[in-house]
Amino acid sequence: ECVIKGSCKENEENENIIILGACLVGIIGVSLLVVYNCSGQFLTIRERRKARSRENAIQLARQQLRAHQGWKAAKQIARKHVTGVQDHLSRTFSRRRSFRQQTDLENSSHRVQEARLMGSTGPNERSDSIVFSAQNTSEISEAMPSVVMDISNDGEVVATNDKPAPKGKHRSTQTQIFKYAYGEIELEKARQEENKNMSFTGVLAKVKELQKEMTRPLLKVEFKNLTLSLGKRKLLRSVTGELQPGRVTAVMGPSGAGKTTFLNAVAGKVTGYQVTGSVLVNGAHGSIRSYKKIIGFVPQDDVVHGNLTVEENLWFSANCRLPARMSHRDRVLIVERVIESLDLQGVRNSVVGTVEKRGISGGQRKRVNVGIEMVMEPSLLILDEPTSGLDSSSSQLLLKALRHEALEGVNICAVVHQPSYTLYNMFDDLILLAKGGLIVYNGPIKTIEDYFSTLGIHVPDRVNPPDHYIDILEGIVKPESGIKAKHLPVHWMLYNGYEVPSDMKDDLKAMGEQSPDVDINRSMSGSTPHCLPAGVSNAFAQERNRLEHRLSKPGDLSSRRTPGILKQYKFFLGRVTKQRLREGRLLGVDFLILGLAGICLGTIAKLSDPTFGMPGYIYTIIAVSLLCKIAALRSFSLERLQYLRERESGMSTLAYFLARDTIDHFNTALKPIIYLSMFYYFNNPRSSIGSNYIILLSLVYCVTGIGYTFAICFNPGSAQLCSALIPVVLTLLSTQRTTPTFLKNMSYPKWALEGFIIANAKRYPGVWLITRCGLLFRSGFNIHNYQLCIVVLFMYGIFFRIVAFVAMVLLKKR
Repeated sequence: ECVIKGSCKENEENENIIILGACLVGIIGVSLLVVYNCSGQFLTIRERRKARSRENAIQLARQQLRAHQGWKAAKQIARKHVTGVQDHLSRTFSRRRSFRQQTDLENSSHRVQEARLMGSTGPNERSDSIVFSAQNTSEISEAMPSVVMDISNDGEVVATNDKPAPKGKHRSTQTQIFKYAYGEIELEKARQEENKNMSFTGVLAKVKELQKEMTRPLLKVEFKNLTLSLGKRKLLRSVTGELQPGRVTAVMGPSGAGKTTFLNAVAGKVTGYQVTGSVLVNGAHGSIRSYKKIIGFVPQDDVVHGNLTVEENLWFSANCRLPARMSHRDRVLIVERVIESLDLQGVRNSVVGTVEKRGISGGQRKRVNVGIEMVMEPSLLILDEPTSGLDSSSSQLLLKALRHEALEGVNICAVVHQPSYTLYNMFDDLILLAKGGLIVYNGPIKTIEDYFSTLGIHVPDRVNPPDHYIDILEGIVKPESGIKAKHLPVHWMLYNGYEVPSDMKDDLKAMGEQSPDVDINRSMSGSTPHCLPAGVSNAFAQERNRLEHRLSKPGDLSSRRTPGILKQYKFFLGRVTKQRLREGRLLGVDFLILGLAGICLGTIAKLSDPTFGMPGYIYTIIAVSLLCKIAALRSFSLERLQYLRERESGMSTLAYFLARDTIDHFNTALKPIIYLSMFYYFNNPRSSIGSNYIILLSLVYCVTGIGYTFAICFNPGSAQLCSALIPVVLTLLSTQRTTPTFLKNMSYPKWALEGFIIANAKRYPGVWLITRCGLLFRSGFNIHNYQLCIVVLFMYGIFFRIVAFVAMVLLKKR
């Protein structure tokens, strides 16, 4: 059939459609240029509109606060004036009552005049007060003509700039939601300014009011004899202490003391290690992973999405981890409050950035890393070196935000390196670790100097206390009392009455020789049972802990119902869509390479009627498989750390996988069009472009699933090597006559090649029947298996997607 009659010449086998292909190449090239340059503009326009709504909301909120403060001032002035008038009237009436008693025998006319005088004076004064209050009210209304006064639940007068909403209408615009959020934020700032001038008792009363308003569950974490070992190496040894809700605890110590390991052990994130001891949550035994929905863990590395903006990173965490029943305006308030407290307003619409593409600064990236956990309103917040890489002002800003979270009952624990004296005093408690994972001190910061003074260790003048203690633990500074640094953990155990481990008896004996008042027998009592040897008792304890861990499956004890799989699928879908739009240039390069491959292969592999175009289709299978697999590797291999962090926080793996696969369906449908638009018009086969598209679509769907499996199961280098070699090897196996039939049927290139050949061979009727049957017989193809080839390729794609998902759930790379 002729597409253009002018291009169909007499006695020609096929129509000359190279001109049509050249026109199609030009159209697709222009489209790719548009995608390459304008893919990110859609998100930019949306962000500008949102920014305008937010700026309007901020202005309205500030006007509302000014009007509220002006109304309170006018009300106080009016109250003072009314009180003064009442005092004046009471004094006037008392004087005239005494005058009336003295002149009781005087003329009645004087009494009448006096009564008239009294009647004219009182109303005039009352009318003056009414006029005064009316004037003040008119002045306020002139200053803010659109302000409507309302009474809040506390009984206070609240100024709002909107008219009361009619009944039955509950829909709020974006500006109104922002206005509500920034109104609350401005009120909180005003209250903080008032609290600065408050006395100590007033601050305590304010803290008690905040504690009554707490909605988050409180988590108290206790760890007893916590020991973590890897083989014969012990990373933590007999760690005992607690983390209190509503307090900010700092974990310090020299390098290699096990600070990060301690945080991972407390959060239940240690895998592959031997753990003994117990971690209690609110005094109850159980796995702390049961509370993962209300536990925030900030890793040491800034594991954030570099191709999203600051606000998008925070919003995604808030949507997936806040309670499902929380209203949208409360979510807006939480996100905006975190952005305000971490001073991220100036970069909220800036892309975070990656190694290849520069984004925000390192300090701002660190604050975004903390904000991702703050927006989910945790009850326990664990931070691994949140101030590393920050200057002093940024560190103090971060600590102020953390202390504000602690006022709401959040249990905060952070590893800190070399804090300044001001930053050091902003913490409530301190856990000081020595090398080998031993605790030297665990308690309030205010009493640490008193404790070390009992050991003869004093902080010199103009020296930061944590620096001095860490220098002692490192061996750089020797105490004047002559005590050794390795004996400090034993002193802490004896000070608190803890059991000293049996492997530290040498240190204990050395201490007994230095200090005769140390009771070695009492310290060693109870360390090991007398009925069994130490090795046997340890073996029994390890076996018991292992069985308890296997039999007790951690359930959800956090009492927080986060969004389900469908809701999270929606949020993941929106996030991946934004990422793909910002990666439009990379997609454009992929399409360009695929189109160039179609032109080259279509020109080189000219159609040969005796072979029905088999060489060109073999090259097509190899090229499309290679390019599509390598592109599919980017879907999962580049975000492995981000996925592990989101998985540990309780997000759905199924929603994550389905969202990325759904967005990749766009490429799966578009790439065959790009390739065929070049290959078909330069190779010019007899089969229709529709039949070729269906086969190529099923092939791309199949190899994309294989690429997912490689990306999840192997390292990036190994995955790329497999993606390059396997298409070539399988295609060669499927085209060799000596290859066993079951191996051919197991390889996907055989089914793709059979589909292409069948679609082309059906267009060779008549005298070509003998040639067609001979080729199909030698190749082992069946003219009726066209639909079977499509079904098998799609089934391969589904199978490898299932394998990739199972591997994602089961395999957790270190």
